[in-house]
Amino acid sequence: MSTQQELRNRRRDRLRFQLRRKAGGRPRLSVFRSGKNIYAQVIDDVQGRTLAAASSLDKELREGLKTGANKDSAGAVGKLVAQRAVAAGVSQVVFDRGAYLYHGRVKALAEAAREGGLSF
Repeated sequence: MSTQQELRNRRRDRLRFQLRRKAGGRPRLSVFRSGKNIYAQVIDDVQGRTLAAASSLDKELREGLKTGANKDSAGAVGKLVAQRAVAAGVSQVVFDRGAYLYHGRVKALAEAAREGGLSF
């Protein structure tokens, strides 16, 4: 029997394999969602480095957010990571939702990143 973590890792790896095939050299906007916070990174897999990152724990977001575990905070993180990515010269990315469904906080982050200037 597989544990939930093993199943989550298999789903994540399956998605990333498909993304690598379709990415065409574009950086990857990766999302991690915990019970209390949400994190996003723009990663260049070719060079193996992070180009931009944001989370609900950032000082500039923390003051205005009630909690890091709702759609409002996910939208704020999406806008912030998009601003930082555009400042780093990235406008096109591939969206890596990890093992999470495109729903709720993950969807709110993605839509806010699109509004912030990223296209995927």
